[in-house]
Amino acid sequence: MAPTTGRISGVPKTSARLLALLSLLQTRRDWSGAVLAERLEISLRTVRRDVDRLRELGYPIAALKGPDGGYRLKAGTELPPLLFDDEQAVALTIALQVAATAQGGGLAEASERALNTVRQVLPSRLRHRINTLSVTVVDRPATRPVEPVEGAVLLTISAAVHAHEVLRFDYGPGGGDKPPRRAEPHHVVTWGGRWYLVAWDLDRADWRTFRVDRITPRLPNGPRFTPRSLPGGDLATYVTGVFRGSGDAAGDWPCQGTVIVHLPAATVALYTRDGVVEEAGPDRCRLTLGSWSWPGLAAALARYDADLDVLGPAELTAAFARLAARFTRTATGARDGRAPTSL
Repeated sequence: MAPTTGRISGVPKTSARLLALLSLLQTRRDWSGAVLAERLEISLRTVRRDVDRLRELGYPIAALKGPDGGYRLKAGTELPPLLFDDEQAVALTIALQVAATAQGGGLAEASERALNTVRQVLPSRLRHRINTLSVTVVDRPATRPVEPVEGAVLLTISAAVHAHEVLRFDYGPGGGDKPPRRAEPHHVVTWGGRWYLVAWDLDRADWRTFRVDRITPRLPNGPRFTPRSLPGGDLATYVTGVFRGSGDAAGDWPCQGTVIVHLPAATVALYTRDGVVEEAGPDRCRLTLGSWSWPGLAAALARYDADLDVLGPAELTAAFARLAARFTRTATGARDGRAPTSL
């Protein structure tokens, strides 16, 4: 599995020469026949014969037009044998080991089988290095079991993300008897052992994060769209803002504010993992927190279920006012003119 970077000297057997040719074809997009012949120290005629042999083995090699001709290894309809250099083989086994020990991803069993397959064909020098490495993914304790995710669903969603096509899907149980959800898929991410889709919800005109294990895609996809910019400017900022508790400092957020929480500092600190808590009295503390938006920050501060005094900035005060008005309309049913429903 050693990489082929220079001239290949003294390749006595056809099988070894074919592996050397395949290794070269995998390192870049296009190769001229003359350069391949020079690297392998064989004739152009032999290059053509060896390319034909690789095609018979299932490798889709396209011929390029030109004075000396050329070749390109392209994607095919079946998976032929693969050839990795040492660094690629080590990276692949590490990634498979991480996936095999992760909880709740839904792909652990397939990753374990793939890892065993790769280990069987590794040269002894690499197998020894890999066997000394033991990686285990330890997630934070979950209050509920993580549902498995089907690989086919992940591929369908990822294809829609890549093609910038509107995704139509049922969400949750019993989705077949109601209209499908419609969203512009932005990214597939993992958090806390679960898979999530970050998308712009067309029906709610807002960003949403959907659990992939609850998604049942409906085909075909909708029309193509121009991707929007995520709140906060990038995926990591947005996702961390949604799920909170990442350990990031408040200063890393695009929106940050400071309030007085009418609770003891020790109590607030127990439920604050990404903010700065300072004691301001026996039953009061100063809390600096961040989020990806001002309404998001106001909502996060409201979770402490205590009186708050905003120290700044003015944008946070305005966000509290907007949320208060919105919640009042929700509580009174004033938004659509209906009386609130009794439970």
